[in-house]
Amino acid sequence: MIPFIDLQAQRARLGQPLEDAILKVVRSGAYIMGPEIGQFEAELAAFGQARHALSCGSGTEALVLPLMAWGIGPGDAVFCPSFTFAATAEVMPLVGASPVFVDVLPDTYNLDPAKLEAAIAAVKADGRLTPRAVIAVDLFGQPADYPAIKAAAERHGLKLISDSAQGFGCTLDGRHPLHWADVTTTSFFPAKPLGCYGDGGAVLSNDDRLHDLLVSLRVHGQAVKSDLEGRTFDHDPKYLNMRVGMNSRMDTLQAAVLLQKLSIFADEIEARNRVAARYAEALGDVVRVPPVIAGGVSVWAQYVIEAEDRDGLAAHLRAEGIPTAVYYPVPVHLQAPYRGYPQPGGLPVTEAAAGKVLALPMHAYLDAETQDRITAAIRNHVKRNR
Repeated sequence: MIPFIDLQAQRARLGQPLEDAILKVVRSGAYIMGPEIGQFEAELAAFGQARHALSCGSGTEALVLPLMAWGIGPGDAVFCPSFTFAATAEVMPLVGASPVFVDVLPDTYNLDPAKLEAAIAAVKADGRLTPRAVIAVDLFGQPADYPAIKAAAERHGLKLISDSAQGFGCTLDGRHPLHWADVTTTSFFPAKPLGCYGDGGAVLSNDDRLHDLLVSLRVHGQAVKSDLEGRTFDHDPKYLNMRVGMNSRMDTLQAAVLLQKLSIFADEIEARNRVAARYAEALGDVVRVPPVIAGGVSVWAQYVIEAEDRDGLAAHLRAEGIPTAVYYPVPVHLQAPYRGYPQPGGLPVTEAAAGKVLALPMHAYLDAETQDRITAAIRNHVKRNR
C-alpha cells in the first residue's frame, strides 16, 4: 500500500539529531515550557515574518486565544468558510460567539471576498449580531485572497485571522499571510506540512500588547510584564491570575521535534511543489487539478482533484493499493451542531465541491515512480469511464 503521507521517510531523513533532541528533553526533566519552547518560538517567528510567535497546545486553541484576547463573545459574529475542518467554526461557540458561514471560490476553495462583503452587509442589516472578525482559511496549503479579504475587513472594522493550520509557510507575492492578517494561527498536528509528534499549535502576530495577552491567556491568565508595572510580586507569575485564561502550553518535547523539522521545512516546501507540478502535468487533461492563486506559493498540505465520479475513482484507486481521502465530505454548516448559524446567501459552491473533491497521496518524499503509478491508475479509470 502506498502511504498517503509518509512521515517515516521524513523521520529517516532527520535521523540521529532528531532522536538526540528528543532524548535531551527526556533527560532534562523540563517537560513543560523548557528552553526549546523559547528557541522554537523565535525561529518560527523568523520563518513566518512575524515579530512574535506563541506556541500553544493545538491549532484549535491557537484560534481560541486571539478571540479571547479581543473579548469576542455572545452577540458577536465571526465570518468563516464552511468548507474547512470543524475547528475553524467550533471556536466561535466555545467563546459564546456565532460563526457566520461564507461561500468559497470555485477554483481555490478559499473564502470568496465578494461573498464575504455580502455576508457582512446582511448581518449588519439583520441587526441581531455584531460583526467582529473574519477567519480566512489557507485551505489545502495555499493562501487565501488576503488583499481583497483584508480590504473587506478594514471597511467594516473587523479583525482578521489567517487560519493557516494547513498552510503555514505559504506566501502571496513573497509575503506570509500575517502581512495582511492581525494574527496567523497554525496547527502542528502530525499530518500537517510542519507537524510534531502529538498535538501543538501557534499564534503569530506583530502586536506587542496582543502577544502579551496571549502569553497570559495561554497559562490560566497569569500576570505578565504589563500587569506588574508599578507593583511587586515576588512569586511565580502563574500564581497571580489577572484574567480568565486556559491551559494551552506546548510540551517541550514537541518543540524539540519541531526545531528539527523547521530546519528542513523550506526544502520540503520546494519538494512538495515539485510533486504538485508532476501531478498537474500528468492529470490536467483528465480531471480538474487545483490552480494556485496568482502570486501564491502553496505548501500543498493536500493535493485535491475534482472528479465527477469521485467515489468510483476512489474505489478503483483503493483496489490498486492507492489511498485517497475526502476533505470534506460534509461541510460544517450541514453538520448538526452548526445548522442554526447564519449562512447569508447560501453556500452552493461549498456544497457542490463536497461531492467532487478527492485528495491524493502528497508529501515531500513522494518519488516519481510511485507518483507515475498513481497518475496512471487515475488516467486509466477516467478514460475507461468516459
